[in-house]
Amino acid sequence: MSSRIPTSPIPRKEDSFESSDGEKATVSSEIHSVRDIPPLAAPLNHPAKGVGFHGILSIFNPDKRDLDAVATQPSVFDDPSTLDTYRPPGNYENAHRFEPLARWTWREEKAIVRKIDLRIMIWACIMFFSLDLDRANISQANSDNLLDDLKLTTNDYNLGNTLFRLSFLCAELPSQLISKRVGPDMVAWSVLSASQFWLSGRSSFLACRFLLGFLQGGFIPDIVLYLSYFYTGRELPIRLAFFWISNYAADILSAFMATGILKMRGVGGHAGWRYLFLIEGLLTFVVGITSWFLMPPGPCETKTWFQPKGWFSEREETIMVNRVLRDDPTKSDMHNREGLTVRMIWNSLKDWRLWPIYSVGLTHMIPVGPPQQYLTLSLRNLGFNTTETNLLSIPSTVIGTVMLLFTAYFSELVNSRVAATVILQLWALPLLIALYTFNSHTSQWVYFAVVTLVTGFPYVHPIQVAWASRNSYSVKTRTVSASVYNMFVQAGAIIYANIYRADDKPLYKRGNRALIGIASMNICLYIFAYSFYRTLNARRERKWNSMSVQEQQDYINNTKDIGNKRLDFRFVY
Repeated sequence: MSSRIPTSPIPRKEDSFESSDGEKATVSSEIHSVRDIPPLAAPLNHPAKGVGFHGILSIFNPDKRDLDAVATQPSVFDDPSTLDTYRPPGNYENAHRFEPLARWTWREEKAIVRKIDLRIMIWACIMFFSLDLDRANISQANSDNLLDDLKLTTNDYNLGNTLFRLSFLCAELPSQLISKRVGPDMVAWSVLSASQFWLSGRSSFLACRFLLGFLQGGFIPDIVLYLSYFYTGRELPIRLAFFWISNYAADILSAFMATGILKMRGVGGHAGWRYLFLIEGLLTFVVGITSWFLMPPGPCETKTWFQPKGWFSEREETIMVNRVLRDDPTKSDMHNREGLTVRMIWNSLKDWRLWPIYSVGLTHMIPVGPPQQYLTLSLRNLGFNTTETNLLSIPSTVIGTVMLLFTAYFSELVNSRVAATVILQLWALPLLIALYTFNSHTSQWVYFAVVTLVTGFPYVHPIQVAWASRNSYSVKTRTVSASVYNMFVQAGAIIYANIYRADDKPLYKRGNRALIGIASMNICLYIFAYSFYRTLNARRERKWNSMSVQEQQDYINNTKDIGNKRLDFRFVY
């Protein structure tokens, strides 16, 4: 029978609650033995029949749990011998809401998660939407003769993209460390993006691309880390999937916006692409200013001068803090404005256990990057006009959105990151082979169909971000690993920005041949990552099981191993 509890107040010293057999019991705020622990929910290791799924699977299998049953999950805080080991430190910003005896229902938890989705998640998606408007509108600008107007060549365009990715990469870690203390800033890059209205030639184009990448660097991993303060490990992957769907939404909406804005060519004697940069930059500026008012530093820091009561009640804050810490006690290792030391950064960088994920982060997008980057230019070369080019770029975005949701669904269904992420390579390989066989006599619509499928690839980046975060284990390593992983992704973008060259156009035979080889190599990399983490877990399991219960307890209480170096930690793959 499910345990039931009163919805308020949270049990404190000498408070009573109703146990599963209907008897009244008294609890103490201090846990002295297992018998002092109020009822807990069944562990959510795997979805049980009729119970419902977490994450994206809940869309297809609605939750059938008793909403008034206990939702509080078992954790290390329920064992008196490990409670003090994992108790949040005093400088943790939410320490005043930590209560190991707190209990709540599924109804309360669902209501709070819904509230977080509405107040935090949706606006985070809007912020990412704005970022993508400013970094990707170069593609729509190309359809309006940006290169010809500025007297740029294809290689100049490649160099601009390379400088953007390089500065984005270089700013990734320092930007995140700064924003860890003061928060990310959108206003600076929005002003720069709007100033592209006044581009005058090669030098100003390259300078703006470099500075734009530098100012945007670090934003994505910082937002991912920020969301982890509010969501459990089971809830975060699907939120990240929708977070990146906002990227696709930006691509779709920007295509429609560009179709209208680019018709302003000639207004005031200026090209349409100049108005595109100006208008979308101003939109991001508004979002940046609004974000300062809407995004709180953490679950218990929502009170402001213009909203003195905050967003959440004391009970809601307690539930938010305790459910996240029960899922991952290491989230209290650092407070949300605590900076990192050079030693901590170095320790994270030399963590060889994350290198397989960094490796696939470097190369996984290379097979599909060049076709995506050159989509609008390729469509113009096929004879489509500006309006047709922007509208024909939409189908690949729609396909990509569907495939993103499918891979998130598949990842949760099979509970395997490798199986879900290798799909990108298996998708791209046959299409790249087809692209390689095309010649000058190939129908423009056949070419369009294949390129649309290539650029509508399954976007596995959100799964790999969550994968790197999960295998980092602690906030101290997660903060850096998120940036390092994204740095490798940006390094991969620098590589693929230079694969299609001017002397290889219009069919880019040499470039496509290289992409086929890299896709084949990536399949081998994923197989290696699977074997690597499986072997590590097996070795740790054997060593852990060879220890007595007392030895295991001594290890938990006294070990100096931290993060994913702990013997009782298991990697996901």
